[in-house]
Amino acid sequence: MQFAVLNGAGMRYELRGQTGPVIVLLHEMGGLLENWDEVVPGLADSYRVLRYDYRGFGLSEKTSGALQIETLGEDLLALLDSLGFTEPVALAGCAVGAAIALHFAGRYGDRVSGVIAMSPAVDMEPSVRESRLEMLESVTRGGMRTIMDGALAAGYPQVLRDRNPERFRAFEARWLANDPESFAASYRMLIDMDITADIAAIRCRTLGVCGTLDTFRTPDYVRSILAPIPGVEFVTIETSHHQTAATPEEITAILREFMEGRTPSWGVGRT
Repeated sequence: MQFAVLNGAGMRYELRGQTGPVIVLLHEMGGLLENWDEVVPGLADSYRVLRYDYRGFGLSEKTSGALQIETLGEDLLALLDSLGFTEPVALAGCAVGAAIALHFAGRYGDRVSGVIAMSPAVDMEPSVRESRLEMLESVTRGGMRTIMDGALAAGYPQVLRDRNPERFRAFEARWLANDPESFAASYRMLIDMDITADIAAIRCRTLGVCGTLDTFRTPDYVRSILAPIPGVEFVTIETSHHQTAATPEEITAILREFMEGRTPSWGVGRT
């Protein structure tokens, strides 16, 4: 693991693999780079794999004020520049990590060769805004445990916990260790986020990964959000919102196919 001050914030990152194209892995809100632990080994033999804790999470600098998607895009740009990656890179993101990837691809198109967006979280229904803000008050007062049951029941369902209980226990412990103020800042960013113009500007190859068990961002939602991107492809698999942590084998297979330039065929369905 490496640390650097980038775009005014302390960041933790890791670069694995010696040769091949670069793929950047972006974790979800409430996640950290360890959520990719079981994916990286299946990629690093053929690619240079960069993952990092985005601002506010893991061991990167925490935040309690207003957070903007533009800042997170600038953080990624600073990280790529610091490593001397001037050639286009592939971006693979989950949930808000996918929103960062989509925003970046729309704003910095010459730096991106492709995007894999897993259960992208790019907006929030106005009808739930007040209830979500109330939820965040609970988080900042009492910590992550105050919302754990509801959040994880929906985001990491029992059927996936039963398949690998130890995997879920590790994920749960990491999730509970989140900094409440940083989590709330990121969630408020999501509530007010609008990256429709960025998505419409994307011209690189894009794949949406839909989860049949995802009640947060359903397959229909994913298809509607990514529909403006010319030539966008989709693959639907049995997974939940936290795709990389809960089903790393499936995600590894999809990422390898994408990086090899093949049409995605893995999973229970493709559209």
